[in-house]
Amino acid sequence: MARIDLRKVSVEFPVYNINARSFKKRFLRVATGGSVVEDANQHVIVNALKDITLSMKDGDRIGLIGHNGSGKSTFLRLLSRIYEPSNGDIRIDGNVSPLLDIMHGIEAELTGYENIITRGTVLGLSRQQIKEKTQEIIELSGLGDYLAMPLRTYSSGMMVRLAFAISTSINPDILLIDEVFGAGDADFMEKARKKMVSLLNQSSIVVMATHSDELIQEFCNKALLLEGGRIKYFGDVATALEAYHARDKTKQ
Repeated sequence: MARIDLRKVSVEFPVYNINARSFKKRFLRVATGGSVVEDANQHVIVNALKDITLSMKDGDRIGLIGHNGSGKSTFLRLLSRIYEPSNGDIRIDGNVSPLLDIMHGIEAELTGYENIITRGTVLGLSRQQIKEKTQEIIELSGLGDYLAMPLRTYSSGMMVRLAFAISTSINPDILLIDEVFGAGDADFMEKARKKMVSLLNQSSIVVMATHSDELIQEFCNKALLLEGGRIKYFGDVATALEAYHARDKTKQ
């Protein structure tokens, strides 16, 4: 069964060739999360995540909550192995499928059919798996004869339909989602929603970042509240949302 364990994990980004003092002032003025420090050589270090310790197991549906800059995107990229921890240990058992940027690997000069192959390959599907999934992708996208045409002839909505249909053709153990529920136009949303529900049900562990309280309440059984790159709360969804919105009320 799938499992994720993080022990005292931190992710740091050094920033060179910039005045540390002026950068810190600008950062603190515009950011709502993370922290900025100086090392011994007066280089700027951005602490995107700090001392993250938690475990996720089979059946967990986790809503990732936090203001912009709190570390949500960094956390998802850490789990997807785009970022490696600067400190601490991370162990992931299971196949990870990140839906962080559904347009990644989509090429405007290629046809819809060719993009099914290239994007499917980016997602880690074999040629045989892509072949088996193609009809499903065709039906979900609803693009018909347009799939034989280059994507530069598509509208933006048609591109999103194709990218979404390809990206959700996976069979994940661990599913990472970053605001994918907003994909597509109004006519496409019902099919897209059913597909996402099916994908969620197939997955052993789901980590979903979204600003929608309704989606978190509907699909998640736990919530992780990040603030300044640290865990503010991990557990009950209602408690996490209350703590999240309480911060806004104190600012009013």
